[in-house]
Amino acid sequence: MRHIVGMAVSHRTSPDKNSTKTSNAIPAPERSAAARVASLLLANSKKRQGIVQVIDVDGERQELPNALAEVMYRAAELLAEGRAVTVLPDEEMLSTQAAADILNVSRQYLVRLVDTGELAAEKVGSHRRLRATDVAAFKAARDAKRASALDRLASLSEDVGGYELETKRRSPRA
Repeated sequence: MRHIVGMAVSHRTSPDKNSTKTSNAIPAPERSAAARVASLLLANSKKRQGIVQVIDVDGERQELPNALAEVMYRAAELLAEGRAVTVLPDEEMLSTQAAADILNVSRQYLVRLVDTGELAAEKVGSHRRLRATDVAAFKAARDAKRASALDRLASLSEDVGGYELETKRRSPRA
C-alpha cells in the first residue's frame, strides 16, 4: 500500500547519556486494541462493499473514503503486530536518515544505494532527498525478493530432506 509504511521496531538508544534504553515496541493493550480495530474495519468492509463509517459522540455518522479506510486498516494491522507506523504523503521528500530508518538500514548503506543508482534521489543543495514513494517501492521490491529467496531455500531444504524428522528410534546403550 502506497499510503503507509511499516517501520521496523528500533532498539536504538537515545543520544542522551542519562536516558535509559527504551524500545519503540507497541504495548500489549495498544496492540490488542489495534487488532480489534483492524478486525472491525475488515469485517465492515466485507459486509458493506467497503463502506466504513465513524460515529461521533452526538451520534452523527460520517462515511470514510476508501483510501482513508485502507490506511486505517493497514495502520491498525501493523500496530497489532507490534510495529511502529508512519503515514507519509506520496510526494513527501525524505532525508537520507529518515529513508534509512524506514528501510531499517544504516544511513551510510542508503547513501551507497543512492550512489550506485539502486535507489533514486534528488540533490537539494548539498543534501540528498528521496521520495517516499520511491523508498516504499524499493522496500516492497526488496521484501518480495527476500521472501522469494526464503521460499527457494525452504524448497531446496525440502528436496534434500532437511525438514524430515528422524523416524527410526535409536536403541538405548547398554
